[in-house]
Amino acid sequence: MSRRVLLVRHTEVSTRWAKKCYGRTDVGLSRGGIVQAAEIAAQLAPEPIAMIIHSGLKRASHLALRLAAMKGIDALADPRWQERHFGSWEGRGWHSIWKETGNAMDGMFTDPHGYRPGGGETTAELQDRCLSAWSSLPPRGAIVVITHGGPIAAVRAMLARAPLTEILDYRVDTGSVTTLT
Repeated sequence: MSRRVLLVRHTEVSTRWAKKCYGRTDVGLSRGGIVQAAEIAAQLAPEPIAMIIHSGLKRASHLALRLAAMKGIDALADPRWQERHFGSWEGRGWHSIWKETGNAMDGMFTDPHGYRPGGGETTAELQDRCLSAWSSLPPRGAIVVITHGGPIAAVRAMLARAPLTEILDYRVDTGSVTTLT
């Protein structure tokens, strides 16, 4: 049996966090996000899942624990699957950050090895961390990883051998399921 990894981006976060940078901040789900998490768990439950991994943050663990209960297996937290650390930007509105920094925030993509948004993690550091998590996955079986937009984009870009300057092309929507083999 070969390996099949289902990368699931957490569902919609609480509306009070809309249009804000939350990164590693442990925010909860909206009512709609809770409903969507139940729908995704029901969709994935028939799969022959061998392992469920999540980032440890509430917005990912909610779905992971629900699916794990349906499957009768444990959900394991691995912080390497957490979202990018945005440093002092976390909790602030994106518009406020843009007003303060202007197009400097583009450095996440134009200077992926040097630019630290809010003093946080570079894009290269994000990808290195996620590569470590990806490499530690078992070589066989169906594995569900419930994570965030940044880690999914980082892994997809790495597997496509795309330069980090193109990581935005590998973003996915909340609640999406991306199957990788």
